[in-house]
Amino acid sequence: MRFSSLHVHTVFCDGEDEIETYCRAAWEGGFASLGFSAHAPVQAKTGIVSDWHVREDRLADYLDGVRQAALRWAGKLPVYLGLEVDYIPDRMGPADPDYRDMGLDYIIGSVHYVFPPAGGEPFTVDGPADEFDRDVCSHFGGDGEALMETYWETVEKMIRAGGFDILGHLDLIKKNNREEKWFSRTSEAYRRTERSLAALMARSGIVAEVNTGGINRGRTTETYPSREILTLLREGHVPAVITADAHRAPDLSGHYGTACRTLLEAGYTHAVLFEGKGKWAEEKLGEEPPGTCPVSG
Repeated sequence: MRFSSLHVHTVFCDGEDEIETYCRAAWEGGFASLGFSAHAPVQAKTGIVSDWHVREDRLADYLDGVRQAALRWAGKLPVYLGLEVDYIPDRMGPADPDYRDMGLDYIIGSVHYVFPPAGGEPFTVDGPADEFDRDVCSHFGGDGEALMETYWETVEKMIRAGGFDILGHLDLIKKNNREEKWFSRTSEAYRRTERSLAALMARSGIVAEVNTGGINRGRTTETYPSREILTLLREGHVPAVITADAHRAPDLSGHYGTACRTLLEAGYTHAVLFEGKGKWAEEKLGEEPPGTCPVSG
């Protein structure tokens, strides 16, 4: 089975390593290809000041840097140019027309931000746990179920708006919900939302990523999304791609064995591999993922 990662962050946003460092690691690790997906700038469109998105004045350098890497590695390692674009209702999203003019190979659509119900600036659901706890209390009156519903509603709006190729870390909302501190993932409301979004994904033509980033950074014990959600996505014939959500080169293929096993347990027999704009190839999942994946875990 061939492997890649399309979800990679460099020093241009919140990653720790340079583009070339990742390319070298992917080549040495036997990757079939590599894709970069910097967090798209947010300040000009939304007014949000962030230190983990590409700055507007650095976007052109990022785009050029990936294109130059693709030229350097031509014939050895296909290198693809992408962006991870936040969906922030009424402010920005993957369907914005300016992304069409950037010559991107793909876009990952993600939800990190939710709006407080009483108004005000949006806040992220995947920051440090203490900040998340503070925000649930200050913006949602300690009602974790309400926050969870707001997150899922935002994901649904993003899927309906479209404009992207891969849905990023679908159930990111679970990241700071250890031991179900704020909401139950087995509640009927949560399960109903899972079923609804899986059905919507099945009609969308969007690829779901199986993201190991939370495991790599010790924030989760399972992939995004969970096996339960992947089972629903498989029933709807939604294709799945394995990604690392790498923020440093050593994590490029981290816990791909876990991703393989999770897909198999969900009933998938194949994952998909990106082969250029709009092109995907099926890759049969191995029966022994740790032996077929270029990683441990």
